Amino acid sequence: MTDPATPPPPRPRPRGRGADAFVVTRFARLARTHIFSVAGDTLVTIALAGSIFFSVDAEAARGRVALYLALTLAPFAIVAPLIGPAIDRARGGRRLMVFVTALGRVAVAVLMARYLDSLFLFPLAFIALTLGKGYHVAKAALVPSLVNKEEELVEANSKLVLISGLSGAAAGIFGGALSIVGSEAVLVFAAISFAIATVLSLKLPQEVVAAEPMGEVERNELRSAGILLAASAMALLRGIVGFLVFLLAFWLKEEDTATFWFGLILAASMLGNFAGALVAPWLRRSVREERILTGVLVLTAAVALVAAVFGGLAAATALAMAVGFAAALGKLAFDAIVQRDAPDANQGRSFARFETRFQLVWVVGALIPVLVPASIMPVRVAFFAVMLTAVFAAATYVGGMRATARGEDTPTDRIKARMFSAGVKQRLRTYTRPASRRRPDPPDRPQVPPPVRPEVAPPPSLPARPPGPEGDQGSLFSD
Repeated sequence: MTDPATPPPPRPRPRGRGADAFVVTRFARLARTHIFSVAGDTLVTIALAGSIFFSVDAEAARGRVALYLALTLAPFAIVAPLIGPAIDRARGGRRLMVFVTALGRVAVAVLMARYLDSLFLFPLAFIALTLGKGYHVAKAALVPSLVNKEEELVEANSKLVLISGLSGAAAGIFGGALSIVGSEAVLVFAAISFAIATVLSLKLPQEVVAAEPMGEVERNELRSAGILLAASAMALLRGIVGFLVFLLAFWLKEEDTATFWFGLILAASMLGNFAGALVAPWLRRSVREERILTGVLVLTAAVALVAAVFGGLAAATALAMAVGFAAALGKLAFDAIVQRDAPDANQGRSFARFETRFQLVWVVGALIPVLVPASIMPVRVAFFAVMLTAVFAAATYVGGMRATARGEDTPTDRIKARMFSAGVKQRLRTYTRPASRRRPDPPDRPQVPPPVRPEVAPPPSLPARPPGPEGDQGSLFSD
């Protein structure tokens, strides 16, 4: 029995009430930044749909678009491998990258509103594209350091994809209504959205993504067969996404389709992303990640085949939704595979590197429909190419996993072995390597002396000719 003078112990306050409900977690700060970053990107896309970017002749714009897409490769193919490790080791390096990409897009959106009817809009649009992809690389590096446990990583990435879908849909509706006023107004609100993301990025924690360089254990884990096969399949899927974006953009322009269809296809892709992130946590409870990745590739191939058979805007919209669903769900499955098969690897550094490669393949895939006109590759043929790519990705992934389980070479290894046999490589190495740099013989190999030729006796000397009448020794031409 308690003493009446002793006050009762305080009752535990329910979690999430009072002041605790206003505590902003580190992941929530990134989520807020992500909301306005995605909204700004969506508004820029809507503004471009009603600008000179889609009003010039499609054939005349191909060369210019191809040039700027090729320039987009440089940050991911050259700059990122050089400065990426330094950014990861610096305190707050990836936060600075988020800040710079958001601030840069503020300036680009303002300039786009100023030069909306000028050809200067083309380089500005691709600068915005590059900055947006740089933001996604920085975000991928930050997420692992903002969750409490590694088990929450896939769930956190799923939440960010859900946020992208909701924010993109809301910005799409708002931008579509605002486009009635004009594309300049849409770009002004895009600049405001990027400015808010810039301010919110300053609240992100200054985390060191990777203090130490990559070790041998981490390198071996990231080069395991399961991760490399999954990364190859995911890269091909990202290439399909980039291919489809510019294929549909030029196709809609050449067909002189209403802007409504462009917005509808964009909304369908975002809806597919949202659905993929929504079913990912539930699906991973009962299905292995490898089967999820295989399933989304098969789904992409099936829908692409239907689109190639029937054609039309409805089929293109369905394919955009299926590819968006596959890309979101496949990326979450890939993240789970890396987290499971590389437990000793630095997740932030590894995700940033894989994301850089995926963005690079996205740009390469986007270059194909820009360089190949519709007269050579009609839209139905392009849909069939999407189907073949997805089938190839699924077949090599499944075949590689089965070969790895049996301890055999993967299909890719067998192709490499046929293309570069040991004899061909040895001949090339011997031909191209100077003699001064060739490897010496192993020390245990016996040195065989050169064969000794038997001495040959000199021919017998001929008798001397008697002297001639003049007393000389004669000549060869004398009688």
